Amino acid sequence: MQFNENRGSINDYARSELKIVVVDYQSGNLRSVAKALEIAGVTPVVSDAPHVISSADAVVLPGVGSGKAAMDALSARELIDPLRDFVDSGRPFLGICLGLQLLMDKTEEGDTACLGVVSGEVKQFPPVLKVPHIGWNLVSFKEEHPVLKDIPSNSHFYFVHSYYAVPTNWQNALGLTSYGFEFCSVIGSNNLIATQFHPEKSGPVGLKIYRNFVDYSAKTANG
Repeated sequence: MQFNENRGSINDYARSELKIVVVDYQSGNLRSVAKALEIAGVTPVVSDAPHVISSADAVVLPGVGSGKAAMDALSARELIDPLRDFVDSGRPFLGICLGLQLLMDKTEEGDTACLGVVSGEVKQFPPVLKVPHIGWNLVSFKEEHPVLKDIPSNSHFYFVHSYYAVPTNWQNALGLTSYGFEFCSVIGSNNLIATQFHPEKSGPVGLKIYRNFVDYSAKTANG
């Protein structure tokens, strides 16, 4: 998996000029995500407007709660095609928690079709495990990505979820976590990366993910 790291230097002006949009569809802790991006050096735009998302330099799709309710909310706001088109455009895209699951083809939760930008499906943890999977757990990184730069493998991150993603192509599984069995906790390919955990709730190492995403977005926007 190849990524271009040679897009030139980053400065505070490049960060401040970035238009990073946090998608608002009433299904996520938007303030925590926006605050993490502010700490990383940008002033994010929180919006549910398709044209605002389409004109962004980078997009963050957060999410908590039901996959079916989230897809219904995205559909009601006419955001499904703009989100798919944005990923296809090659601009940086970050999914968080439910925002990772929504990228898959479908979810068992309500037998719901999702965005379908990553091949695979979302499954519920088996009843023998305590659900939700909640609290700190290790993430072992298996592939490189600019957003994971300088973050040690086997770092601890904070999880809250009852479902997990199963990608068709396991080369897209950039990070793995064990909870009864090993599941995919980071998915990525080219401009797209998504985490099952909440970086904004994961202390300094989580904020590093947001800083890396901002830096990657600035490099991409500056060519």
